[in-house]
Formats: sequence, structure tokens, C-alpha cells
Amino acid sequence: MEVNQAKQEHLLALKVMRLTKPTLFTNMPVTCEDRDLPGDLFSQLMRTDPSTIKGAEALMLGEMLTLPQNFGNIFLGETFSCYISVHNDSTKVVKDILVKADLQTSSQRLSLSASNSAVTELKPECCIDDVIHHEVKEIGTHILVCAVSYTTQFGEKLYFRKFFKFQVLKPLDVKTKFYNAESDLSSVTDEVFLEAQIQNITTSPMFMEKVSLEPSIMYNVTELNTVESGEEGESTFGKMSYLQPMDTRQYLYCLKPKPEYAEKAGVIKGVTVIGKLDIVWKTNLGERGRLQTSQLQRMAPGYGDIRLSLEMIPDTVNLEEPFDIICKITNCSERTMDLVLEMCNTRSVHWCGVSGRQLGKVGPSAFLSLPLKLLSSVQGLQSISGLRLTDTFLKRTYEYDDIAQVCVVCPFMNES
Repeated sequence: MEVNQAKQEHLLALKVMRLTKPTLFTNMPVTCEDRDLPGDLFSQLMRTDPSTIKGAEALMLGEMLTLPQNFGNIFLGETFSCYISVHNDSTKVVKDILVKADLQTSSQRLSLSASNSAVTELKPECCIDDVIHHEVKEIGTHILVCAVSYTTQFGEKLYFRKFFKFQVLKPLDVKTKFYNAESDLSSVTDEVFLEAQIQNITTSPMFMEKVSLEPSIMYNVTELNTVESGEEGESTFGKMSYLQPMDTRQYLYCLKPKPEYAEKAGVIKGVTVIGKLDIVWKTNLGERGRLQTSQLQRMAPGYGDIRLSLEMIPDTVNLEEPFDIICKITNCSERTMDLVLEMCNTRSVHWCGVSGRQLGKVGPSAFLSLPLKLLSSVQGLQSISGLRLTDTFLKRTYEYDDIAQVCVVCPFMNES
């Protein structure tokens, strides 16, 4: 949309054209059977039509390209390219021509001019050309402001502007969900699963060139969007990664703290920055777009002052036979603790060893590995419970139930 100021006769003419990819020409084929009245007439006309494909005249898609007639749709993340031409329509020489192009958004005004120097003179029927590029990073109304100033042969300074308004639309709808991992060794782990739901809300299909997660410095990321097939992994979405209009695709990523951060429980606690999604796509004849989300954050699971996890536990144990496990006790607080361990038997699990023993002092973010021995008197899938830690400094007790599960089998039944 173009908005002009009050009309005034100027020696120069300004023209602006958006540079974008052309579209394939489409036609509506008209056919009939040979026994119908037109006979082979329609087929002959389509064969002589230069816009049809030879040998496939009934196909709507032709070989010709159609240039855009207007600004068209501009989507967030695409590059806005524009051709600006200033032509001398008069029969006189014009001097000191300065062409400026600014882009006005709802929040800022950007200068897009490649050069701020004035052209000394412009002869009749000559023109000044410029091509500008800008990666669109805001949604909403944008106004391209083109201003031209020049001086006539008689020293008169003249100035005029033209405004071109266009809308920037949202191409994708991105939603994220976080899941805290659960494992057999601990009810809460540091692994985080990120599910990204990406929906194409444009009117044309997209080729998803890349959808990746750039993790923060504290995490390593593993993409879970491929299926192992031979030496190379195959995408779960197939070889042709097209996203049709209004279709939604789900991407999954696993994030795990780096070793230097995993040992520092206080660093992982609280709100942590996970990273950001980087999405690259192509639309009409290779029109490229790219979006990066803001930093994604999730609320880490609360460990309390002390975190108890298992470093080693057998998958299967024999009924009424002792087995070993290794517990990891981490001080997640900012103070030193003096810990005492108590082991309480349950209906199915019996601890072996002395209950109420001193574990010693554990500093902030420090941990200790504790080997323990126990046995189960009941078959089946049994829950390991009954550990209690007491901080003698603050007289505070922490109880841990359902630490892990173990499968208890009868060896005599296995032999039979």
C-alpha cells in the first residue's frame, strides 16, 4: 500500500519493487473424451499452449514462472529484499541527489540505505538504482519510508517521500513442553526431555531444512528425531521433510547436565536456562526463512537439602539372598551437614548392617558414595524403602521411600 504526500511536480520519479521468488504458472486444463462433440480439439489447443508441459498437457502446473504483482505475504524470519529506482523524467540535469530508505516498525526505525553519500548529478533519462535487504524480526505493521532530495539547475532544493506499508505475519506456532526424567535408580534425575510442537500456520507447504536445539553452557543435547537404520540414522519424518499448511510436527530432545555441573547440585537447582530452538525452512522456490526462539527456561525439580540417588543396583536378585547397592548422597544446601544414617526394615525389604551409624560431615554441593547391603523376603517387583538421614547440626530428619525398584525371583523356580 502506497501513501503519497500532497501532489507536486518533481523532476525525479521514485519506483519501489519487492524482490521475491517467482511462482510457477498454473492453468486450468479443459479436456473431453474423443467421442464427445469437440473431439480432439481441446487436446490440440493444450498442446499448442506455450504454458503447458509437453507430454503432460493436462497437468495444472506449467513450466513458466509468474512474477509477483504486489508485495505479497511477508513472514517473520524471512529476508525482505527491495529494489529502489530513482529516474530523471525531465529534460534537465539534476544535481546532489540523495536517496534514503528507512524501515519503521512499531518499536524502532532502521536505516536500510546502502550509501549515505549524494550523487553529484543525474542526466535526463538516467536513473539511480539500489537494492536493500533486511531480515524481518518483528510481527505487525512495517512502513518502508523512501525519501529523495535533490537540487535543480537553478539551485532550488526539492524533497519528497513515499510510504509503502506492509504486514509481517507469523509463519510458525511453536509450543514447548518439559519433562523431568525418571529412572530406575532414582525418582528424580538431572535429565530433561524437551518436546517442541511446530505448526505451519501459513497457506503454503514448507520444507523443514533444520530444527535444532542450541543448549546452554550447562547442558549437552541429544536429538531423538532419528531412527537408527544401518550406518546412518533416518529421520522419523521421512526423506522429504515437508510440513503442509496447518500441520503440526513434534520434535524431541534430551538434555543432560555436563559433568562439571552435574556434580554441583546447587547449580542445577532452581530455574535454569535450557537453550533455544533454531528453525530453518524453505517455501516458494527456495524462499528461505529462519527463526530463533528466546531462551527456554524450565523449573528444575526440587531436591530439598539432601538428594539421595542410586549409582548401582542389580536388575534381578534372588529371594532371601543379600545383594549390594551403592547410594549417592549429595548436599544440595549451602551449609555443612553432619549426617547419621538409619535403616528401617519394611514388610518385604530387610537391611543388613548397623543402623544409626555416623556418616560424617558433608560440605555444600559435596557428595559421598555409600555401599549398602539388603535382602528381600517377598517375590516380585519390590520397592526399596526405609532409609532415613538426620542432620545432627539442625536436628532435621529426611526420610526416603520408594528409592528404586528391584525384581526378586526364586532361584529354585528358575532351575525348574
